[in-house]
Amino acid sequence: MSNAVPAYPNQYGQPNTAPLGQAQQPVQQQPMQQQPVQQPPPQQYAEPPDPAPPSMRDDDNPSIKELRIYSHSKLIFWWPVWVMGYILAAMTYWQGDDYEIANTVERYHPSSNLGVFYFLTLFMVILITNVSVRGLASGIVILGGAFIALLFAYFSIWDDILGWMGNLRIHMNMGAYFWFSTLLMLLWIGAVFIIDHMSYWEVKPGQITLVTVLGAGSRTYDTHGMVLEKHREDIFRHWVLGLGSGDLIIHTSGATKERIEVLNVAFVGTKIETMQRLISEDPHADH
Repeated sequence: MSNAVPAYPNQYGQPNTAPLGQAQQPVQQQPMQQQPVQQPPPQQYAEPPDPAPPSMRDDDNPSIKELRIYSHSKLIFWWPVWVMGYILAAMTYWQGDDYEIANTVERYHPSSNLGVFYFLTLFMVILITNVSVRGLASGIVILGGAFIALLFAYFSIWDDILGWMGNLRIHMNMGAYFWFSTLLMLLWIGAVFIIDHMSYWEVKPGQITLVTVLGAGSRTYDTHGMVLEKHREDIFRHWVLGLGSGDLIIHTSGATKERIEVLNVAFVGTKIETMQRLISEDPHADH
């Protein structure tokens, strides 16, 4: 029989093969070597930038301490008439023919499309400046009519249409386009840059003043509790002909409340933002 001794695991989990009666030799445990742990580098934080000085902040712009608001007449919308007149005068000069009328040589364009365009432009300006065109549907109707007019001119249909009406064609010589446009342009410049500037609204921190250059003086309104409204619903009058103009409505407060209309203000969107900032400022803040 074999005297094999069963191998029992010792306290370290290893088999014990020592014979019976013999002292068990202690097992030398190998010391564990600790691996150095890589410490993450300290995170660096950028220092916050220094706050901008008051003069560089967007919400505090001391460069604008006064604003003038001008109300323009309806002549401000008439610039397409004299611009179109100069364009048609140039086309008549380059593409027209000379005709002798009463022993005088005059230059005309052989097509009546130029006269149709000019009268349509004049008609549309008169219509838009006197009739309020509000809403997208009205704008689409006017744009559709203008597109049809251009389409008829491109295919030379206007001559046939006017021919059916007894040859009532529209022809203007080069002098008619040039001189009428020149007189209208001078009137437009005088009205927009001279006459309309005779009275204006002066906006300063905490107050609004109506100034009349050739009048009896001025009138000042306190801006405490004042409400401003911007009206720019007329698509063609304000956005197309007025180039971003609009109507400014001022509601004053106090014992005598007034509703003041400042019509046809050019670039009303940017001006009303500056105006709101000025009327909210304290006029005695710098003192």
